[in-house]
Amino acid sequence: HVQLVESGGGSVQAGGSLRLSCAASGYTYSRHCVGWFRQPLVNERAGVAVVDTDGTTDYADFVKGRFTIVKDSAQDMLYLEMNQLKVEDTATYFCAVNRGCNAVWSGTPWVKGQGTQVTVS
Repeated sequence: HVQLVESGGGSVQAGGSLRLSCAASGYTYSRHCVGWFRQPLVNERAGVAVVDTDGTTDYADFVKGRFTIVKDSAQDMLYLEMNQLKVEDTATYFCAVNRGCNAVWSGTPWVKGQGTQVTVS
């Protein structure tokens, strides 16, 4: 049974930083694409960042230069370091796992966590 559990969300002022964490159980991160997508209250869900099986990372244009995704395969942990947060970054952030990265980008992965809320004011 694969389970992903996110943590680290919260409320922060614009320009601030947060670090999201995702712990995996029943699964090893090294086998699939892993990443984060977000679901704002009004707009559609959108992929934020991914780490592919070969270790390459990719980011949505709207977070490039501000967010960093980090995969710790030894601990089966995934992180999203978010800096220079903007009001429009407000959303529920989900950790995701899928064989390919396309489903992570679209927010329709094989497995996702319960989400953690990030509110920027």
